[in-house]
Amino acid sequence: MVRLLRSCAKSIPGICLLIALLLPGCGEKKEETGSREMVALLEEVAQTFYIPDNRFANHARVAHFDSLAAKATGRRKFDFEYQKATELLRAGESAEAARLFEKLRAELPQIAYSLTPKDVGLADRLEADIAQAYLRTGEQENCLLNHTSASCIFPIASPGFHQLPDGSRKAIAQYTSLLSRHPDALQYRWLLNIAYMTLGEYPDRVPKQWLIPIEDQSPYPVAPFEEIAGDLGVDVADISGGTVLEDFDNDGYLDILASSYGLRDQIRYFHNQGDGSFADHTAKAGLTGITNSLNMLQADYNNDGYMDVLVLRGAWFEHQGKQPNSLLRNNGDGTFSDVTEAVGLLSFYPTQTATWADFNNDGWVDLFIGNETADQFTPNPCQLYLNHRGSFYNVAQEAGVALKQYVKGVTSGDFDNDGWQDLYVSTLYGQNYLFRNLGHGKNGQLRFDDVTEKAGLQKPMLSFPTWFYDYDNDGWLDIFVSGFKFSTEPGVSYNVAAEYLGLPNEAEKARLYRNNHDGTFTDIAEEAGINKALYTMGCNFLDIDNDGWLDMYLGTGDPSFESIIPNKLFRNNAGKGYQDVTTAAGVGHLQKGHAVAAGDLDNDGDQDIYTVMGGAYEGDSYRNALFKNTYQERTASGNKWIILKLEGIKANKAAIGARLKLTVTENGRQRVLYRDVNSGGSFGASALRAEIGLGQASRIDELVIIWPGSTHTQVFKDIAANQFVQITEGQAQVKKIAAARLDFQKKKGGHGVHQAHLPATP
Repeated sequence: MVRLLRSCAKSIPGICLLIALLLPGCGEKKEETGSREMVALLEEVAQTFYIPDNRFANHARVAHFDSLAAKATGRRKFDFEYQKATELLRAGESAEAARLFEKLRAELPQIAYSLTPKDVGLADRLEADIAQAYLRTGEQENCLLNHTSASCIFPIASPGFHQLPDGSRKAIAQYTSLLSRHPDALQYRWLLNIAYMTLGEYPDRVPKQWLIPIEDQSPYPVAPFEEIAGDLGVDVADISGGTVLEDFDNDGYLDILASSYGLRDQIRYFHNQGDGSFADHTAKAGLTGITNSLNMLQADYNNDGYMDVLVLRGAWFEHQGKQPNSLLRNNGDGTFSDVTEAVGLLSFYPTQTATWADFNNDGWVDLFIGNETADQFTPNPCQLYLNHRGSFYNVAQEAGVALKQYVKGVTSGDFDNDGWQDLYVSTLYGQNYLFRNLGHGKNGQLRFDDVTEKAGLQKPMLSFPTWFYDYDNDGWLDIFVSGFKFSTEPGVSYNVAAEYLGLPNEAEKARLYRNNHDGTFTDIAEEAGINKALYTMGCNFLDIDNDGWLDMYLGTGDPSFESIIPNKLFRNNAGKGYQDVTTAAGVGHLQKGHAVAAGDLDNDGDQDIYTVMGGAYEGDSYRNALFKNTYQERTASGNKWIILKLEGIKANKAAIGARLKLTVTENGRQRVLYRDVNSGGSFGASALRAEIGLGQASRIDELVIIWPGSTHTQVFKDIAANQFVQITEGQAQVKKIAAARLDFQKKKGGHGVHQAHLPATP
């Protein structure tokens, strides 16, 4: 079986899946051996795809171009060495890359005879590469090796200043030289300002003509967040990846799962010990060898009361993306087992996005996976797996959702309030799609209708993460989707700098589609203040100050090493628009921001943020961040909260898709809040328990729960604020959960989690 599964990564996925499912050996034995088989398969995937043709296998590419350069002369040697230097930078060998770039610049006169019109600007490109290599060297020497909680938080302030200034100082010299010749090159101007900032010399030492003014005040005072991942030992130092915040052992405390994109990068499981500390339970949980994921999301697929995890793989790899996803079953004893093949989910399509929902209303969560089709000749259709009591079968074609696009984000929700979960699909190239769930048609077949144009959502855009949520608390789900456009000349930094300077730019802007209650949507991003150059990758929504309005934290960047731009936090101003509170909150991380998850990790009543940092290339690693929300401890008489854990009986056990309506009295006036039970955005998975801010209301006058599937409605009265409660479908009692508030404890030495990346394969 293992040999057959290994071959699937190299052959036709559909045939392999069929053969695998038809082979004998199904049932319990398959589940017991599933983890071992998946570990073996993932190692085979790593060996198969860690090759120079893989743009993310940077050490392998260094060796490849080095061997080509050794056999070449003249201009060909120069070009191969240039490619080698580029790969050295991407592989994390920044100082060596800088030396080679410098050598090549010195050799430019020797190849003057070979220069063509295509080489116009070659000297400038080399100088920009040199500057970038030095700037990255400074980041590695200071932010990674001599890390503090203030490192790379924008605008950089002490103690985030570089103690080893050589890298930034040399970068400043190069950017100054470039700007003297190209004063309108905003990308160099932006990076020059950042370099001065790392040395504590912004704004005073920045030449006046190149200074970019940066507001250090936000329009609304918010409680600052504290970056404490290193103190707790959960600062995994890796590249881009996924994360899940969830209570995996039902002890009342949220645990952390974190993954990384490298083919052999280990998924990490940090158990919340309930005493203010986390322990690495990766090996104890049976996850050793479960590697390589850009995104993960949780659900209780088998309704046993324990959260399971879907691990997604192959995104961006395109033709090398024939990698298996994994379904990790939570065994309820602190361990996980890979049951992917046993439950019928084994396939080999590139993806990083999926959504769990009970699409056919039978009480079992189903699964939609958005796959990436890079070219029409090798389509990778999206999959819709219906869950039949813990086993899955794909009905995407029959249901009308076997989309063949470069899908980067999917989200599910009942946008028309008809009791059926709908789908919104974000694609990188072309239009996005809204599929309305029509329910059961002829012969009981589930069907979806493409209502994109009817809904007014057909306008083309380059987009990435997305979600359904009720932005304005009117009981109808709205849609957020963020623009994403790869950096081409002049790039991400140019567009972000232009925005800070109030100049036009070519970035793809975010969209906020308000639900018009009639099946149509209106884009209100401009009036809401978020039609900005955000370059969002991972993101999620949360309520940072418990005022009952959903805010958002956005992880930003793109693969380019020049995309050093701050992650963003936007506060929802009572449904009237968003306020940029990034600097006031202290969460403007400059490193690449990927999966974002929100949850009350210390059980103090406010939501914290865990985000996976790092880029796509092997050397673009950084430490994950945990931003502790200090709102509750700084505002003793501040806004109130409630945390609800729902348990379905006829509905799916985790109550995914449940609709909540909370009526409260705040300052003498009645107010209504609406929430759905889900894990939030399409890149990063927040806790499935409902963590809801109540504003100044000290009690919930009425809580209405519409349970998913059956649309069974329950009403509860007079629930006190500031507590954890569990509600089981069909039971009239609201059960209080004893979940102690935690004081986070610092780990000895701090900043203790490091991981080596995949070395060059012989």
